[in-house]
Amino acid sequence: MKISQILNSTERGVAFEFFPPRSQKSAAALKNTLKALKKYNPLYVSMTCGAGGSSYETTQDAVNILLEEKDLTVMPHLTCLSTEPSAVREILQNYKDLGIANIMALRGDILPESEEANLAGEFKFAKDLIKLIKEDGHFDIGAAVYPEGHIEMRSLDQDLKYTKEKIDCGVDFAVTQMFFDNQYYYQFLERARSNGINIPILPGILPLTNIAKVKEFASICRATIPAQIEEKLSRFSKNPKDMQKAGIELTIKQCKDLIDHGHQRLHFFTLNKASVMQEIIDALF
Repeated sequence: MKISQILNSTERGVAFEFFPPRSQKSAAALKNTLKALKKYNPLYVSMTCGAGGSSYETTQDAVNILLEEKDLTVMPHLTCLSTEPSAVREILQNYKDLGIANIMALRGDILPESEEANLAGEFKFAKDLIKLIKEDGHFDIGAAVYPEGHIEMRSLDQDLKYTKEKIDCGVDFAVTQMFFDNQYYYQFLERARSNGINIPILPGILPLTNIAKVKEFASICRATIPAQIEEKLSRFSKNPKDMQKAGIELTIKQCKDLIDHGHQRLHFFTLNKASVMQEIIDALF
């Protein structure tokens, strides 16, 4: 099923994003996580491209794990830097053959040591990939948006300009980058709607279970960690279990505020952790 159809008919629910396992043990863990979270009847499940530039084959193997669980709407992520259009078309055909109808279209991270090579091909921006997928005509297309602005943009106005250009190329729905202060999301939605961006935009939620990891992720994508959150979690730097407990409480609080403001469809970056997600969702719905 296409995700736009699901979002147009469902006002409340959760979506789960996973990352490709790197070993047989972590693959087995992902399968167990998926089985545990399936009971929440997710809007969709998505699989990121292999972290650190791992191959498309790694991503497809992980997508196959998602497909093993029946009755789930599956969305692979697809990046385009350093990829030829012919290779993208082949990937799209492979996904079509698997019965997949949704793609999250992303540019991908530019690595400093390979910036020149990354930008030498035909795909320089996510919108270039989106145009190609749109031409195919088969897929619903998701895209990433940035409540605090993309890290490469000079201003929120510039970010919104390029965001609208990207969405106008054929994006059906979007998911935000992580944020930890909901005001950034609310303000982004206000700017987007006032500039004619009317597609569904789901908030992307990263559970606050490890402040060091959260700071690492946030530094890559320009996400602000409020001082009170960092201070609270840092108190438990020598007690990971207490840090996780406090972080889950903060994440539940963040999600409840989103729901109270009418945003009842949440996209979770699960980090492949079933128990954390179960605790959060059981407290929300």
